Amino acid sequence: MSQHTQALAEFLADLNYEQIPEHVLDRTEDLFLDWLGSALASEGARPIPLFEAYAQKMGPTDGPARILVNGRGTSAYFSALVNGASSHLVEQDDLHNSSVLHPATVVFPAALAAAQDLGKSGRELLLASVAGYEAGIRIGEFLGRSHYRIFHTTATVGTLAAAVAVGKLLDFDKQQFIHLLGNAGTQAAGLWEFLRDAADSKQLHTAKAAADGLLAAYFTEQGLTGAQNILEGEQGMAAGMSRDANPSKLSDRLGRRWALVETSFKFHASCRHTHPAADALLDLMQREGLRHQQIERVIARVHQGAIDVLGRVKVPQTVHQAKFSMGTVLGLIAVHGSAQLTEFANLALQDPAVAAFRDKVQMRLDPEVDVAYPQRWLGRVEVITTDGRTLRGAIDEPKGDPGNTLSRAELEDKFRRLLAFAGKRSSDEAGVLIERVWRLRETDDLRQLTL
Repeated sequence: MSQHTQALAEFLADLNYEQIPEHVLDRTEDLFLDWLGSALASEGARPIPLFEAYAQKMGPTDGPARILVNGRGTSAYFSALVNGASSHLVEQDDLHNSSVLHPATVVFPAALAAAQDLGKSGRELLLASVAGYEAGIRIGEFLGRSHYRIFHTTATVGTLAAAVAVGKLLDFDKQQFIHLLGNAGTQAAGLWEFLRDAADSKQLHTAKAAADGLLAAYFTEQGLTGAQNILEGEQGMAAGMSRDANPSKLSDRLGRRWALVETSFKFHASCRHTHPAADALLDLMQREGLRHQQIERVIARVHQGAIDVLGRVKVPQTVHQAKFSMGTVLGLIAVHGSAQLTEFANLALQDPAVAAFRDKVQMRLDPEVDVAYPQRWLGRVEVITTDGRTLRGAIDEPKGDPGNTLSRAELEDKFRRLLAFAGKRSSDEAGVLIERVWRLRETDDLRQLTL
């Protein structure tokens, strides 16, 4: 077995609440609020009712763990399943740059469901969540850029991240964590092909990652053994899913580098690959006083990962697919100055001006942007105006990145907007939920966390 896998398992087993710096705990609460808002914003939106119906049919009709979008009690497994699906729908959940992983949408559904099932406290939830983030991010970095070209990292690595969080709640030792990684890794799956068809599979990815991670942990606790070298073995994840795996990433500065705080919040309600160009275009238009009618063409200079994911979407057929269309996102930015949930719901497919602008946009691989990725997501655009000028815009840290992050006031505002979009909870109820998250460390009964 690799020394790096062993070091990771040992770190996870030994990690305790007192070791976690205050600023990491603060940021974990920030990320939890952001995730909770993303989950609640999906209430009633396709395809989440399909997941609710499945849980109602196959699971218990009551239980200690809560399904966020409807408040029903169920088993931990079905809570993780539905909450994992709902928190990834509106494309407002977090992203860690260098691992290209959305940690919140897999770690928090599994951790919260297990914590409610096991009667754990808010402190124990935070500890487990930190463990899930730290492991998931490093495993994502280990699998490298080549993994992401075919596999949806949040679906694959997310299964292991969710499992680790639940394993921490179950107080696993080093050997149990090694078995856990084996049991989770052998279930890891999720392919990008769904984007070509505007299919609903992205929600299945996160639902299964959260639920299967929890399943792996509960089975491991019962004594189910797993592959001892699932990450680096001859027939393990790297062998089948990567061409550029780097084992040293698994143990990178464990206990000194808190990868969780490197996680970015989403400002625009779209695929994160669109955000750098969106910010660069918005900045350029404001700087030059440009209107969209004055723009003849836009070249978004991007990294290869953006082309791999966004290049599949030519003319979006659904709102969700529009969030993976660079032309549509830049069209909303240019025409309306915003690409938030309401713009996508009301304008992305309906506004002829947005559709016309979409046809003016092309992506082009830029060596500077590509070499910086995935550690840095640079925004570079060229705009050719109707009067023949060529203008350039550049953003080095998109809004929401650690160096350009959202404050707690901004996160509270985003949370309120997410709940208002769903239209199911009042402003007062949003305020109650915000206060409960900020007091998470004082909470003993997580079953009363949500309304």
